[in-house]
Amino acid sequence: PLGENKQTPPHHHPINQDCNLTSIFWTRLFYDVLTISEGGIFLEHSKSFLPLLQDIVKDPKFILGGATRTDICQGDLGDCWLLAAIASLTLNEKTLARVVPLDQNFGPDYAGIFHFQFWQHNEWLDVVIDDRLPTFKDRLVFLHSAEHNEFWSALLEKAYAKLNGSYEALKGGSTIEAMEDFTGGIGETYEVKKAPDNFYEILEKALKRCSMVGCSIDTSSAAESEAKTRFGLIKGHAYSVTGIDEVSYRGRQVQLIRIRNPWGQVEWNGPWSDNSPEWRSVSLSEQRRLTQTALDDGEFWMKFEDFQVHFDKVEICNLTPDALEDSTAHKWEVTIHQGSWVRGSTAGGCRNFLETFWTNPQIKLHLTEKDDGQDDCTFIAALMQKDRRKLKKVGAEMLTIGYSIYESPGRDGHLGKDFFRYHPSKARSKTYINLREVSNRFKLPPGDYILVPTTFEPHQEADFCLRIFSEKKAITEDLDENVAIDLPECTGPPTTRTSSQLSLLMKFYFLFSVYKRQICPMTSYYCPFSAKNIKFKNLTLISCRNIISLMDTSGNGKLEFSEFKVFWEKMKKWINIFLQFDFDKSGSMSSYELRSALKAAGYQLNNYLLQLIVLRYSDEQFQIEFDDFLNCLIRLENASREYLLPLEFLAH
Repeated sequence: PLGENKQTPPHHHPINQDCNLTSIFWTRLFYDVLTISEGGIFLEHSKSFLPLLQDIVKDPKFILGGATRTDICQGDLGDCWLLAAIASLTLNEKTLARVVPLDQNFGPDYAGIFHFQFWQHNEWLDVVIDDRLPTFKDRLVFLHSAEHNEFWSALLEKAYAKLNGSYEALKGGSTIEAMEDFTGGIGETYEVKKAPDNFYEILEKALKRCSMVGCSIDTSSAAESEAKTRFGLIKGHAYSVTGIDEVSYRGRQVQLIRIRNPWGQVEWNGPWSDNSPEWRSVSLSEQRRLTQTALDDGEFWMKFEDFQVHFDKVEICNLTPDALEDSTAHKWEVTIHQGSWVRGSTAGGCRNFLETFWTNPQIKLHLTEKDDGQDDCTFIAALMQKDRRKLKKVGAEMLTIGYSIYESPGRDGHLGKDFFRYHPSKARSKTYINLREVSNRFKLPPGDYILVPTTFEPHQEADFCLRIFSEKKAITEDLDENVAIDLPECTGPPTTRTSSQLSLLMKFYFLFSVYKRQICPMTSYYCPFSAKNIKFKNLTLISCRNIISLMDTSGNGKLEFSEFKVFWEKMKKWINIFLQFDFDKSGSMSSYELRSALKAAGYQLNNYLLQLIVLRYSDEQFQIEFDDFLNCLIRLENASREYLLPLEFLAH
């Protein structure tokens, strides 16, 4: 399994030890307010409250008779996607024990504390909760076990709600999201109607490898959500796949698949359902081998061909990246990259938006070794957007994400717009989709490639985690610029000016000397450029002070005319750069062009510094006017003189 699990035995947990020393329940000291969602779930249960488990039943048990899929019964919360994953979790004892430490109980050392572990962005987190659960008339409102005094599944749901901010945040989701949080595994999604011919064998191998498998039926509209078909199946609802097998029926082998509804009831009523006549032709020993029962527990068998007809999507979370079509197990190398899309600087959107696409983060991938006996290199690229579920309370939704892969041109540094204009991608994610993670398997010849992770639309902010799995060791690196300064030196003879030009320069100098003492508008007559080309109504007092701090070599707080002439030459160069990167001739420059503009001025910045500068100097439309561009360059030059660019101060 991927990732390393570092567990702390519950009775040796620091919080538990402190509570035992004081003989005080943790829940009575630190009420877990995250139990109640901020979104209003409890408005539907105005009489519900949060008692201690000992107040609900006399003899509470953490696990009773083993943790099984029958312990998963959905309550009033719309989190069937999570419950389907929990049901799959119970099929693998080792995986279950990592998420749900099994030596927790209500014994003598019990102090009102439980803890669970979840995988988040390449690390395992320990989530501690108290034992208060929402109830109504002494019954649990949300997830519960078929046994009235068994609570491991309800407490697990609460811990997962705390991980994501609230119970409300768990409404609606994808089963594979929870599966990955339980395993750190790799998700793959199949459209059942377009699945490979050996789809039965793929699912059989997945379950044998202890992969977690879920399935669902698509809806064509919101009105169909949780609509019941005439065969007893629920549309827009998450199911678990808990088994796959063949049975001897009237002299031939029939392929069957076992499905579970997390509601704990409502089952398939077609052929091979619990009470269907087909089972009468199957021996009792064969029925026992398949654990076939006629209980209304939400679990049922159905013919695999019927499964392909009625279900639309299958999600598989593999504990290793080995292809289910392959019979050989491999050792996989994994590389992790953490990054961000930031509005105005690195949130460029997909290739449809060429003007900003190039500003997205870029990751270089070196594929150096071929697969054994093959001519290509196999790798999986899995792009995950981080913490979107936690941000639901502030209106955030899952963004539509994907990525493209290009052959590297062989040079270092962030690739510019022209490269993507003239070079097609070598590979890309199958689709852009609003899921937490998008992953695909690729085979490419050895060489260097550039992977560009993006949102579909530009200007959308999120943090992301990119995982690269490769059969042979692959080297990856961020194509982020190193901070560097290469200011052009003033060369050649001094500029000769006519008497009228010199007179204009002296007038501008005089106006500047007055302006720095009081705020007044700068007329276009005295500006060194036409107001038609650049949005520049006036020179702000801050700009004047910055200019003086840059050019005042004597330290007297004033500019001599000779100093002003040097600044004037700088000013003209900066104006030309600004005009060069004002591509739409609007008089202002897009913040996404700032990287190139600063590079032309001699400043090469990394993504972090660029994001700080954009945050400080761009407006709400991601535009930078000349006055802000001027201040940015002045502060950069000042910083480069004193500190060699520790430029965090630029954001202030």
